[in-house]
Amino acid sequence: MSVGREYVLLLAPKVLSTRRRGAAGRGRWGRAVMVLGVGAAAWPFIYVTLTRLLRVLREVEEVGPLLASKLLALGLLVFLGILLLSNLIAALSSFFLSKDLPWIRAAPVDWLSVYLSRLTETLVSSSWMVLLMLVPMLAAYATVYRGGWEFVALSVAAVVPFLVIPAAVGSAITLLLVRLFPARRSRDILGIIAVAAVGLVVLLLRVLRPERLVNPESYRNLVDFMAALRGPSSPWLPSQWGADVLAGFLQGGLDPFLLILLWTTAAGTVTVGAVLHHTLYASCFTKAQEGNENRIRRHAGWVWLERAVSRISLQRQQLVLKDVRIFFRDTTQWSQLIILGVLVVVYVYNMRVLPLASGEMITRYLITLVVFLNLALSGFVLAAIAARFVFPALSLEGQTLWLLRSAPLDAGTLIGAKYWVGAVPLTALAILLTGVTNHLLGVPAALAILSLVSTVALSLAFTAQALAWGVYYPEFESENAAQIPTSIGGLLFMLGAVINLGIVLAVQVFILRGFLASGLPGREPRDPWLWEVGLALAATLLCCTAAAVLPYRAAVRRLEELEA
Repeated sequence: MSVGREYVLLLAPKVLSTRRRGAAGRGRWGRAVMVLGVGAAAWPFIYVTLTRLLRVLREVEEVGPLLASKLLALGLLVFLGILLLSNLIAALSSFFLSKDLPWIRAAPVDWLSVYLSRLTETLVSSSWMVLLMLVPMLAAYATVYRGGWEFVALSVAAVVPFLVIPAAVGSAITLLLVRLFPARRSRDILGIIAVAAVGLVVLLLRVLRPERLVNPESYRNLVDFMAALRGPSSPWLPSQWGADVLAGFLQGGLDPFLLILLWTTAAGTVTVGAVLHHTLYASCFTKAQEGNENRIRRHAGWVWLERAVSRISLQRQQLVLKDVRIFFRDTTQWSQLIILGVLVVVYVYNMRVLPLASGEMITRYLITLVVFLNLALSGFVLAAIAARFVFPALSLEGQTLWLLRSAPLDAGTLIGAKYWVGAVPLTALAILLTGVTNHLLGVPAALAILSLVSTVALSLAFTAQALAWGVYYPEFESENAAQIPTSIGGLLFMLGAVINLGIVLAVQVFILRGFLASGLPGREPRDPWLWEVGLALAATLLCCTAAAVLPYRAAVRRLEELEA
């Protein structure tokens, strides 16, 4: 049998299981319509915002197009880091922890077919969210610079190798780590990944130095500033190659060598990964079958947790402790904390380097705008974390859900336990992010309180929404927790969370529009009035309360229907 036919046959079960899950429940067409409906509300927000920014930049002669190119390169660099981290985690599951691997290893299939099929599975599960974010982003560039269908074809030709490279690199790195460390020391493996990932992100940010682009005073003269804009920030990275290809086409200077470089690098990384797979995979897979010794011991943290939940009912107390045990015993779950740590590092770093000291009035106005930008970014980070940790909560029960059905346990108790297991750490992270960034920015007390309460309310709402979508679209047959957020339910939750965040921001900006306008040049600056902050705070709490209570009740009703 040819390698191509074996490759298709190895992927067929994944495709068929996805189609079967998509056809279950409310039907394929119902889900498709829901995805299109929520996407139709979320994508225009990204598209319109970026389109307006690019049009403003385009009107600035000489500097504007260069800043647009740098913005595209920065976006692709962030996506490259996310892709590499996601592929590192997904490859560990696809190549070593998947339940069907013993059967595949025992079957008479070619090693190359196994490698290519697992690499494809890793790529798809790690890249779909980035691809969805790239669509409105590239569409905005095509609209402003009139790219046409040629730009669409060129985008496909540039994005495909851009996605393949981190998938092949992440799979190869995971293979080498498993080779060096036995599976029972998977905590050491992922610890190394965490250190390397944080170091890589910090290194990339320092090489790029994006803060220089908005602080021309750091350059000796205009010539140095223009030279920095024209030169590549990271010439050895695929993100810079892709940005130069796309921006060069839009600005009339396409360099086909960079496109060839993208494809040859993708082919080279896949080839190197295939050679490593052929040489090392057999011994690495044997090590991966060793038992895992991850256990929850009665250390100080565990004793504190038992005391903290001792005041709630016995049923909820045991459910909370069970979920925490499962979380730390499953490598595919707690390893996702790596992504969380990197997100926090990048987020705080970006706020730290913002140049907000170029004049009292300008600083005051910029800080006010950054407060709302901070709320938008922190809300998106919290939504992504809820998708990773809260959305899979019911799906992780798997086929053992019948035990909870047969127990004298009502649906409200089960949903309540899972809600607070997700809400408490997410709210703590919201307070930490908002408090640290507000301190770095020097935000006035009234706006600091508004942003802090808003992030806490959003975190509680996102927890309820993620839990509800997870109950309506469970993935009981998924092989690991890292793949569950990539399902159709995870996509619907993320799009709905973006809409909820957009509504909160729009309401606050509308109520505080007088205060925001007072910071513009030629107007008398003033502090926000107490009734403005109070009204914005009340409106935010109202929106978030509705966005939390309604999904929570819907989750309870849906679980009762599943138990019936």
